Amino acid sequence: MAEKTYRILTLGASYGSLLGAKLILAGHDVTMICLPEEANLINADGIRVKIPVRGRAGLVEIDSRNALGTIRAAGPADVDPKDFDLIGLAMQEPQYRSPGVRELLDVVATSGVPVMSIMNMPPLPYLKRIPDIAAVDIDACYTEAAVWSRFDPAMITLASPDPQAFRPPDEPVNHLQVSLPTNFKVARFESDQHTAILKQLEQDIMAIRFDPGDGTAVELPVKLKVYESVFVPLAKWAMLCTGNYRCVTTGDARSIRDAVHTDLDVSASIYAWVRKVCEALGADINDLVPFEKYANAAQGLAKPSSAARALDAGAPNIERVDKLVQTLAASKGMQSDILDETVGLVDARLKQNRAQAG
Repeated sequence: MAEKTYRILTLGASYGSLLGAKLILAGHDVTMICLPEEANLINADGIRVKIPVRGRAGLVEIDSRNALGTIRAAGPADVDPKDFDLIGLAMQEPQYRSPGVRELLDVVATSGVPVMSIMNMPPLPYLKRIPDIAAVDIDACYTEAAVWSRFDPAMITLASPDPQAFRPPDEPVNHLQVSLPTNFKVARFESDQHTAILKQLEQDIMAIRFDPGDGTAVELPVKLKVYESVFVPLAKWAMLCTGNYRCVTTGDARSIRDAVHTDLDVSASIYAWVRKVCEALGADINDLVPFEKYANAAQGLAKPSSAARALDAGAPNIERVDKLVQTLAASKGMQSDILDETVGLVDARLKQNRAQAG
């Protein structure tokens, strides 16, 4: 049982359900902001998260109705951020400018409540905590940079969303399946007081022992790990530029596994280059993940990335970590033909989607 029960608000109920499931198993109370049809289903039936566990056949299912903590869903206008101890950002970056969500984000920004993002695209104010990035104009990399203008950088942190999960297409929207059960790696807040919340959650999640229905006590993967360095969550950038964005082709999207393993030499090259960009911005080599470890994990990623799937579905905007890395690299006099090609492909697909949308 958690030493203290925290109240946590999460914007986004898809990927947010994964962190939410771990938090309620640890005894905390979670409210997720989502669409009305999602909210109605979650409030009536809870959430289900299926997760692979080492040494066990099949998937272990977490049913929120049996958890120590509670989970509920609501619309953007139905909550007051000041009622919570921590706020999580788990939507795709373009969604924060949508009606209702944008207004809620404004209230979150001035609520005085610490905010943890689990987005691939780091919130703009988080990057202001890194001097070599704060000096660069990166607004054009965001769908609408102005939505972040009211945040105090000291009040926001970033967790690298390394775990991979998806909503099975033939199951209800309150179901999530984990395909890569790695950890959320979160940077500390500027203040010790807010960092203490993260460290308590880290301990509480670590202590979870789950009975999958056979009377055993299973240690579940997908932990929250707290780090002192603001650069640790940026380890995801090399993975995104090597795998996720290179799922985008001139034709149909390919899987992350194929993007990485079709030509390992090319993949190793772009991965190493992005790591060098992070080092040039101030990261220590120990903050980052070796290519071999990522390439091994990518073997199990048999689906295209969410960015590639969104482009195939006609999305007019997606998160642009590819463009962010390109822009920051240029500020250090660095350039990559491989990344430039990827950015060009994504730009072209977005232009095509926007033209078709009229």
